[in-house]
Amino acid sequence: MVSAALLGVAAVSRRLVGSPITPAILFVGFGLLVGPRALGGIDVASTDSAVRVLAEATLALVLFCDASRVHLGQLRREAAVPLRLLAVGLPLTILLGAAAAAALFGHLTAAEALILAIVLAPTDAALGQAVVTEPRVPERIRQGLNVESGLNDGICVPLLFAAVALADVESNISGGRGAATLVLEEIGYGAAGGVIAGVAIAVIIRTAGKRGLIDSQWYPVIPAAGAGLAYGIASALGGSGFIAAFVGGVAFRLALGRDPEQINRLAEEVGDVLNGVTFILFGAILLGPTLSALSRQLVLYAVLSLTLVRMAPVAIAMWGTHAGRPTLGFLGWFGPRGLASIVFAVIVVEESRLPGEHLIVLAVYLTVGLSVLAHGLTAGPLTGRYAAWWESHPEEARPAMESAATDLTRPRGARSAPS
Repeated sequence: MVSAALLGVAAVSRRLVGSPITPAILFVGFGLLVGPRALGGIDVASTDSAVRVLAEATLALVLFCDASRVHLGQLRREAAVPLRLLAVGLPLTILLGAAAAAALFGHLTAAEALILAIVLAPTDAALGQAVVTEPRVPERIRQGLNVESGLNDGICVPLLFAAVALADVESNISGGRGAATLVLEEIGYGAAGGVIAGVAIAVIIRTAGKRGLIDSQWYPVIPAAGAGLAYGIASALGGSGFIAAFVGGVAFRLALGRDPEQINRLAEEVGDVLNGVTFILFGAILLGPTLSALSRQLVLYAVLSLTLVRMAPVAIAMWGTHAGRPTLGFLGWFGPRGLASIVFAVIVVEESRLPGEHLIVLAVYLTVGLSVLAHGLTAGPLTGRYAAWWESHPEEARPAMESAATDLTRPRGARSAPS
């Protein structure tokens, strides 16, 4: 069944480019169709460890590849957008999401409401691919969303572990570590594992490649192996494998000294396939049962999570930048929830014994399913409208739309431009 879905999407993949129907929508829809609640073609338990392994491997590979494509020089000059989104927007999103969960789901404890908010805080740029690939959208906006998506899931891992440890005294997720120690070790060891792996594979390519020791067919294997190495080192040290994967990608490009686009091709293609399989299983064994247990509170929370809970913190984070309303709306709306939230929900199920666990995962799966549909359908049209708005202002008129002193991330010597 999974192979049939992959073949079906591949058969119409060219028609999907530029259309409002994304591969993720088709994969999730197919999963719903063949899941145990419908045709019964896929019948895997949601607690099966294979689901977690698949989702974690997919996320690590995607993070590594995305990070290795980040233009580091551009990022240094234009770090304000992702920095604001991560340092201000992410904490506010978690707090607001927890408050909304506590208000709507009265029987959740404060710690359980916080867990739900953390699980749904990370974004997934891949669900709105047109947003980060449309060249007419300002580079700083595209890269800001992409970097935010790459880092926020890694940052949320230690926060999630700490929240679960506080909520569930029987959980072994903290390994006896205090919350502060847990956060520091997850981030520190994760970053260390990423640097080690990223530099190592770059050295292999530069030294062994220069001596002609690497067969051309093996070059694409190296980044995929590097993503696994980064994750493995971090996990062995007690750090976040997802932070390691992203940092590893950044370190790989930096040590390699160029964009590894060609070398990454295999890793990216494998990541796309695994991503498709993950969303098929998500639709079949996670979202399908959720749709049969809907309530007004669940639907309202999912809608709030994708709108107010995301958009208000983004607007606050961008305060003082003089960003226009279209930019605030664009940045706020395109915070899709996807792969990371699925992984985190599975971790909660496997690693904890929370009284509100069932409600938490229902809210997560419904929110992700709604995000796949809503953000997939709107990515192309809204990106086109935003790009048209940007281009409708002549370059010489753009400085008047934004204060030069508070320009988001303008390179030195460049003119101010609206964001």
